[in-house]
Amino acid sequence: MLQVARLSPKLLGDSRNLVSQFLHTQINPDGAFRNRAGDSDLYYTVFGIESLIALQEQPPTEAIASYLCSLADGQDLDFVHLTCLARSWAGISRQPAAALTQAILNRLATYRTPDGGYNQTPGASHGTAYAAFLAVGMFQDLNQPIPEPDRLVASLESVRAADGSFGNVPGAPVGVTTATAGVVTLMRQLEHEPDPALANWLLSRFLPSGGFFAVPGAPIPDLLSTASALHALAGMHVPLAGLREPCLDFIDSLWTNRGGFYGHWSDDAIDTEYTYYALLSLGHLTD
Repeated sequence: MLQVARLSPKLLGDSRNLVSQFLHTQINPDGAFRNRAGDSDLYYTVFGIESLIALQEQPPTEAIASYLCSLADGQDLDFVHLTCLARSWAGISRQPAAALTQAILNRLATYRTPDGGYNQTPGASHGTAYAAFLAVGMFQDLNQPIPEPDRLVASLESVRAADGSFGNVPGAPVGVTTATAGVVTLMRQLEHEPDPALANWLLSRFLPSGGFFAVPGAPIPDLLSTASALHALAGMHVPLAGLREPCLDFIDSLWTNRGGFYGHWSDDAIDTEYTYYALLSLGHLTD
């Protein structure tokens, strides 16, 4: 994903500097990137690191490393932020010490579900597509093999929705764009060919004037769904030429001259996370 996002400056042109300036305003004195409330947040730090790298800039490595060290082995972090700890270390090209790596892996194991997947809640009976996506990313960030990958694939199949796409709970009547796109990407990484029909399902979430809906019947498209759908479709080698101009118009409609992007038309704040999704989307739409 980051490799694709690196292409975004080609479309940003002179606006690239505004995006860079915005990102630097989101860095708190402790080296972390701030969330919408202005607090230092490991989740937003991941997107800040990767956004700067996408702009071909070096993140403030030492400041970020100091912040990460303050979190130790992530004992007090929830599942999402635990995976962000590993992602952030990888983002600044620092490999955690062996003891820290093992501690993170031990914590991750507590989120594994009986069906072979992962869930954000310890003790859950089934895995979710979102948790699986983050867990696989963590193993990759820590340069560790994915344990029992076939069981993980089986868990993903259990959250297939009645309409053929994927959700985050078993038995859902319809799927979610982000979950479906995540499963497509995971299947490829786990060396399983994703169902070709998923490409048509994702394409049916496309709004002709630009952007992708999160679910069937959603009132407006959003930037997260757009970025994840484009990434999954590109991974399945679906031509994006017909989507390019409408999607560029959609992304432009979420742009502000402060350098950041809104998440959707009803959003009232710009942040680092959605700015990254804009960069990823632009990378996929680059000629």
